[in-house]
Amino acid sequence: MPLFFSIAPIVLLIWMMTKRKGIPSYIALSLTAIIVYFIQLFWFEAQPILLNANTITALVSVFTPITIILGAILLNKLMQISGAEDVVRNWLENITPNPVAQLMIIGWAFAFMIEGASGFGTPAAIAAPILVGLGFNPLRVALLALVMNSVPVSFGAVGTPTWFGFANLGLTDDNFFEISKLTALIHFVAGFVIPLLALRFIVSWQEIRQNMLFIFLSVLSCTVPYLLLAQVNYEFPALVGGAIGLALSVLLARMGIGIKRYERKSSGQAVPFNKVVKAMMPTLLLIMILIITRIHQLGIKTLLNNAEANWQFNLGWLGDLSISKSLIVSWQHVLGTSASASYKTLYVPAIIPFLLVVLVCIPLFRLNCHQVRQMFCETVSRIFKPFIALFGALVMVNMMMLGNENAPVIIIGKALATMTGESWLLFSSFLGALGSFFSGSNTVSNLTFGGIQHSIALSNGMNVNLMLALQSVGGAMGNMVCLNNIIAVCSILGIANAEGQIMKKTIIPMLVYGGIAAVMAIILAS
Repeated sequence: MPLFFSIAPIVLLIWMMTKRKGIPSYIALSLTAIIVYFIQLFWFEAQPILLNANTITALVSVFTPITIILGAILLNKLMQISGAEDVVRNWLENITPNPVAQLMIIGWAFAFMIEGASGFGTPAAIAAPILVGLGFNPLRVALLALVMNSVPVSFGAVGTPTWFGFANLGLTDDNFFEISKLTALIHFVAGFVIPLLALRFIVSWQEIRQNMLFIFLSVLSCTVPYLLLAQVNYEFPALVGGAIGLALSVLLARMGIGIKRYERKSSGQAVPFNKVVKAMMPTLLLIMILIITRIHQLGIKTLLNNAEANWQFNLGWLGDLSISKSLIVSWQHVLGTSASASYKTLYVPAIIPFLLVVLVCIPLFRLNCHQVRQMFCETVSRIFKPFIALFGALVMVNMMMLGNENAPVIIIGKALATMTGESWLLFSSFLGALGSFFSGSNTVSNLTFGGIQHSIALSNGMNVNLMLALQSVGGAMGNMVCLNNIIAVCSILGIANAEGQIMKKTIIPMLVYGGIAAVMAIILAS
């Protein structure tokens, strides 16, 4: 019965969102959150005050994804209103009018690099609007962006899912290096398949076959340096691999290597270099700021994450509020419980870099007051339903993770391990995917299930490093079906009530990814 009550709300949620006339995510997630709340209250006998405290922390936590979405939409509006989007489109069409090459350059290599620098869902936030600006269907772009953004995720945000996600397991540096090698190798093999499945959402198999050489060269230009660097480092494989891959993909496309020739849609006249630089300035500034603020060796990341309290306020029975020197707003001991939440004002990629870049570029593009007002008003008008959906999702996640060893998420994970027995190695990546589905983060998935995977490996005499690598790969592939990511990319692209439809389609490449991980697990274990 504990397993039934743990898994039933998830089955109900998936059914509501994927049935023929699917219920919009902001309704389905809110209903599921209420159901899980009452299951925790009456079946698991959780204390009402703890449930209410976790509902409040979900309200605080929702500001992280929602402000990122706001920033991404705002930047997209800036690009549209200023005309920069048209210039970028013409420039890319002059590099190559081939749609497959454009998808690989932006949807694969460019997003690969952004994931390595930032994570937080920013690859889809930046790359997807560019592809829509090139004339691709928004819904299909959302599918492609979600599937493409899987291979680099285990090393996203400068390796955070690996070095921070497993930090509580007492691993040595040798363990981390071995996990890094195995994780990169599994992703490397998946890289031969997953981009093809992603491309199929937009172009035909015939077009894929006609451009197969370019596709594989573009893939390898990212994954080869990614794999090589992962042998000696677990922070920079995605960032460096993406940067090298982007440069090589553009060069290959410009030289016409491996791609089918297309008639140019534009006049064919080259876009002046200064116009290209100006139009690309928002994107270039974003990348530069993300890299500078994410590489901890530069010191700025430490400054933006300085948790030393500057102001502290006692709110009585509501808890304690503190604001750090880097403006991290923390709410501790909510309603007198152990529940807490925080918002990293300067580190979450909302004010820095999205809002900062927009404010810098307003005078650069000479936007008038009417245009600026239009930009901000249209952005705010699109955020209400995503806010409700994400709040429902985070309440559900908090409720599902409440109860320590008796938390519904842990019960589901242990039940899966028990049912598969000695064959667990074949299924362990799916537990990582489950963690991402709930939490929206490879890092949180590793933090949540890393301990379970570690103990299963030890108790069954399995390779611990391989098991944790499979967990990390699973957390990455789970990004395809993660509710937070789906809601975010739909909000940024202005797609309404398609979350269930997207999930039904992205689950197929996720299952294929899991199959590849299982085959690699057998090979590596032997």
